[in-house]
Amino acid sequence: PPFTYASAVQKVRAAEDAWNSRDPAMVPLAYTEGTVWRNRDERLFGRAAAQAFLERKWAKEFEYRLIKEYWAHTDDRIAVRFAYEYRIAAGQWFRAYGNENWEFDADGLMKTRHASINDLQIDASERLFHWH
Repeated sequence: PPFTYASAVQKVRAAEDAWNSRDPAMVPLAYTEGTVWRNRDERLFGRAAAQAFLERKWAKEFEYRLIKEYWAHTDDRIAVRFAYEYRIAAGQWFRAYGNENWEFDADGLMKTRHASINDLQIDASERLFHWH
């Protein structure tokens, strides 16, 4: 920070790439040690909690594919829209839609992440995200 349009879009792309790696040890490194998350109805405090959350998430969400879209920014905040698809062990596919609001510290690490997410059951034939 402070973000320009170009640097905010770059931050969104970096977050998309990191989350698509599905590496629960690497993703939290973009967040402060004391990061605070609200993810759906769950509140998380700190990098270790974020890592544990991602481990649980990706242990049950198979073939996860995410697209993030820049929405708006200020000097130290970025808002994004996103959609992702995943399959659960029973074989049912889902597409999740949502918005995230991010706040960053002076070093560019995310200190606050608020995510509002809605899941929609879809048929495998309705999938849109197919890359590997």
